[in-house]
Amino acid sequence: MRQDKHPDYHPVVFRDRAAGYAFLTRSTAHSEQTIEWDDGQTYPVIDVEISSESHPFFTGKARTVDTEGRVARFERRYGGGAEAGEAT
Repeated sequence: MRQDKHPDYHPVVFRDRAAGYAFLTRSTAHSEQTIEWDDGQTYPVIDVEISSESHPFFTGKARTVDTEGRVARFERRYGGGAEAGEAT
């Protein structure tokens, strides 16, 4: 098996600035910035725009799309339905 085939896999802190949340995991990502973690070790830190702490789907603030209401509104506006299709 080749030794240099896989990238360096090391501990990295990902920090969500919007939610003020950070988590330590292993990754192949690199960063020049570092942060001191709770265990006293220094790890590279990568700032992300969104994580599970700030994403609307995971926080329960996601909007549901009312497709039935949209179809009814379209039919009211443009006269859809069975009557419109029979006029041939």
